[in-house]
Amino acid sequence: MIVHRHEIRVRYADTDKMQFVYNGKYLEYFEVGRTELLRSLGLPYSEVEKRGYQLPLVEANIKYKSAAFYDDLLIIESSYQLETTPIIQINYTIYRKETMEIIAEGFTKHIFIKEETKKAVRPPEFYIQAIQNAEENAREN
Repeated sequence: MIVHRHEIRVRYADTDKMQFVYNGKYLEYFEVGRTELLRSLGLPYSEVEKRGYQLPLVEANIKYKSAAFYDDLLIIESSYQLETTPIIQINYTIYRKETMEIIAEGFTKHIFIKEETKKAVRPPEFYIQAIQNAEENAREN
């Protein structure tokens, strides 16, 4: 399993009238975590798209555990295990850095499609190879 952590500070614009982080922002935080996870593997979205593939969202799940507030420093922990089916799942846990209290957790599922046909396909070889290399490196460390 590959695990990546990324810090993000809650902006004032992320909060609602109750001064909590607005519930919809957590999907954006998940996107930040997913983007940085893939980037850390040498798979930024721009590279995946350059090679003719897209990864639309097909399902999302969030469980809210505690509130986050303006100026909190959060850790987005994204984890992934290689899947060779067209649908992949990335799991997330968001922590308040100061206390390591869990704020939210969930997952997103994405499907690989070919850009020109919009048809579902298995993950491409370059993607599988990058994930296998990262999993191998994680086992060695």
